[in-house]
Amino acid sequence: MHQEVSLIATVAVSFVCAAILGYIADRVRLPPLVGYLLAGIVMGPMTPGFVADAGLASQLAEMGVILLMFGVGLHFSTADLLAVRGIAVPGAIARIVVVTLLGVGLVRWWGWGLGAGIVFGLSLSVASTVVLLKALEERNLLNSASGRVAVGWLIVEDLATVLALVLLPAVAELLGGHAASGIAQGAGLPLPLTIALTLLKVGAFAVMAIFLGPKIVPWLLTLVARTGSRELFTLTVLAIALGIAFGSAQIFGVSFALGAFFAGVVMSESNLSHRAAADSLPLQNAFSVLFFVSVGMLFDPSILVRQPMAVIGALALIIVGKTVISFLIVVMLRYPIGMALTVSGGLAQIGEFSFILASLGVSLGLLPNDGQDIILASAIISITLNPLVCMGAEALHTQVHGRWPALSNRFGRRRHEALGRELEKIRAINEAREHKHQLEMQELIETFPLFAKVDEDSQEELLLLFQPKSALPGERVMRKGDRGDGMYFLSSGAVEVQLPGEPIRLDPGAFFGEMALLSGGRRTADVVAVDFCQFFVLERRDFNMFTAKHPVLRQAVSEMARERTEMNVMRQKRDQPSSVDS
Repeated sequence: MHQEVSLIATVAVSFVCAAILGYIADRVRLPPLVGYLLAGIVMGPMTPGFVADAGLASQLAEMGVILLMFGVGLHFSTADLLAVRGIAVPGAIARIVVVTLLGVGLVRWWGWGLGAGIVFGLSLSVASTVVLLKALEERNLLNSASGRVAVGWLIVEDLATVLALVLLPAVAELLGGHAASGIAQGAGLPLPLTIALTLLKVGAFAVMAIFLGPKIVPWLLTLVARTGSRELFTLTVLAIALGIAFGSAQIFGVSFALGAFFAGVVMSESNLSHRAAADSLPLQNAFSVLFFVSVGMLFDPSILVRQPMAVIGALALIIVGKTVISFLIVVMLRYPIGMALTVSGGLAQIGEFSFILASLGVSLGLLPNDGQDIILASAIISITLNPLVCMGAEALHTQVHGRWPALSNRFGRRRHEALGRELEKIRAINEAREHKHQLEMQELIETFPLFAKVDEDSQEELLLLFQPKSALPGERVMRKGDRGDGMYFLSSGAVEVQLPGEPIRLDPGAFFGEMALLSGGRRTADVVAVDFCQFFVLERRDFNMFTAKHPVLRQAVSEMARERTEMNVMRQKRDQPSSVDS
């Protein structure tokens, strides 16, 4: 009972404190993430008052990491990354290497070991996805060339960090730490063989995820989406994310973060990826908050008093060092000064991956607890100051453009224009795909005005429920006396309903088969294709499920069926006298 209360108390107090402090942070024009970290500090053992269960908080934080990385993978765009590869790949790798080396040099000056330096430098080299996206959105730069470069740069950093998370346990003993429990089975093997075995496992998992995932996951999502149950669809999305993350860790020995990232990448290939992202977003946000709260709980504020110069040194490396390095890399690659300032300003902070790396370093015995506290302090301060850094970068760009307009306009123009054309092609392809989908929806409504009675989400659901079917001229589409298996919507061609007397011709936009579904009886007439026909078939179960959720649509179909029944009765009465006379 105590454990249950502890769990509820931890979650409840975490959400309440995070909501209050996140709101306060937003009101003073700081990222809410700062408020979440402060909430963790308030709830942590280093401050008076309520102390949350750190063990439970760390497990909830692991869920946050999984869902956070799942979201990153879900929004991962291979096309966008390839478009900015000329600057994002070399830029991100070069900055990681340079900042890591500077981090190693800084901690060696403090008297720490090489392993601590590598973990510390890597932690300071990667920026926060959450903070960057927030900064770009506030300045309306997310879809600009500079914004795409910054996001692509960050994706490369994330991928490199995921690789570091995989390799660090394998090389921990060499760097002065101890092996993780998952690497214990490789004890006694030479280091190159251990690294090769680790990379082989990761490669095997990646191959399975890339080649089998796109065949299974989209099919599974479509299958579940056809049930029409939103909660079942959301549950399936979470089951795929958590299942792949847990399974990859158990079978292949890779991190939860890598497994969740690949789960998101695989799901992004599905046509339902936007719906999956929308449905899973609330849980992603909730558990991401718990992740940042748990990180704040680990922070010891006394580090600001005990080692103020170390915090200042780390902060200088993050804000000044990373900004200058990023700016020089972009300029050396011959891209515009404005882009260099935007990218360097947006990436002058650290965040979620830094916390994950620091926690892993401590668990492997590579990084001292003070190192984790310095990283946490630097993260909180750098995130707090990042809006000011971005504003300073914009002001500097304005000043440079005003003082040297020719240089500002001419420098890097050719590469910027080439990048713009590449991004425009991708945007055009995406817009064409979206336009095609909109045309399909518009054509569906124009052909079948009946569907205008339901909202857009329900129309999307109908497209998933429909089973395409075709018929050749003279082919019997429906047989009299058969049990009603579905409702047919004629999208092209023509059919004849062979009633006694004169057949009834149905053209595109008509539907048939609804009377047997509504009455539960048998088919009352044969339906034969006159031309080559294409249909959308709504099967019995899907018909009952969909019309139960949309009684207006069921009423319209029932009204049409009643009118048809009355017309058939009138036709039979009209034909009976002629039959007697003959």
